Amino acid sequence: MRKFFNNKNTFFLASQDLEESINIARDAKIQEVRLKTALQEKIRRYHSIKKIIEEVNRSLDLDSVALHLTNISFSVIAKEKGTCILYLADSLSHSLALFKTRKEDKKLVIKAKEGDIFDIWVLRHSSPLLVEDIRKDFRFDVEKLLSQRERPIASIISAGLISENSFLGILRLDNPVPGFYTQEDLRFLVTLCDLGAVALENSELFQRTKELAIHDGLTQAFNKGYFAQRLKDELKRNIRRNTELSLLMLDIDHFKQYNDTFGHAAGDIVLKELYNQMNDGLKDLSPILSRFGGEEFSVILSGVNRERAYQAAQALCRRVEKARISLRRQELGITVSIGVASFPRDASDTDELILKADRALYEAKRQGRNRAVCAGS
Repeated sequence: MRKFFNNKNTFFLASQDLEESINIARDAKIQEVRLKTALQEKIRRYHSIKKIIEEVNRSLDLDSVALHLTNISFSVIAKEKGTCILYLADSLSHSLALFKTRKEDKKLVIKAKEGDIFDIWVLRHSSPLLVEDIRKDFRFDVEKLLSQRERPIASIISAGLISENSFLGILRLDNPVPGFYTQEDLRFLVTLCDLGAVALENSELFQRTKELAIHDGLTQAFNKGYFAQRLKDELKRNIRRNTELSLLMLDIDHFKQYNDTFGHAAGDIVLKELYNQMNDGLKDLSPILSRFGGEEFSVILSGVNRERAYQAAQALCRRVEKARISLRRQELGITVSIGVASFPRDASDTDELILKADRALYEAKRQGRNRAVCAGS
């Protein structure tokens, strides 16, 4: 009998040891699975970094770069939950402007177009932000947050897009669930922002270069090369829509006198003033303003017939005549002569349209200047 109890006790102890070994093995297996899952997630994130490097290097378009940043942040970090917002920063006003979003709720409208207190905090401190629960974070006024909150937010991660000493924007993720984001999420977001900042800066430089390439450096009107291509494009568009297109050719009357009397700097002031007058006076017609050469400008009025274009040209002549420019403490006025031609009424292609408008301009000069003349008049 004693031997039986001894054997039973031995088996009991052995079963306990076995159960303990099973528990240890189970814990080890769970830990292994966790490590494997974490490793897979890291691999997935590194693949995302590789993808974003490839994508942003492929495109210098600002909108395309912003789209890649928000898409990867929203899918990889947020798991398509909550909201992802990209703000761009204005270097002069030090303010933010909403540029791109990704949202779990497609109908959600982001009302904070210039950011909220979390975004302002990141902007001021130029530092990443992790808020696990906004109700428990002493850095922010919870009552003010709750009163101004446009949607349920509990946790946030946010980082600045900073290149050298230039603050370009903020990439932010928020979620209505507390503790949704981790330090690892924030580290990955910062890495994305570091890459994104370089891409954004490159795209902004590229955009500025494109702008310089198509604009006149003095007046900021489009240059002659851009005008020629744009006129062809607008002509095709009006043909498809079966609408008219009008072209104005303008020339400043007696422009040489301003340069001879007051110097070339005065001539530059006159050119800038005329551009501003054209821009304001014709804005209701959505004009495409170009400096054609010297003191001559061209204006494309897409979808505008000859009668309306002529009326606008006459009104512009009166507007310019009334304007006053200060040159060496003298208040002076300028006048312009304008030629008007329309497609398809006066011309069948762009070359003929320019020729007809130019001839009408010289007819306006011949008739005494400070007036508008239509082609064929």
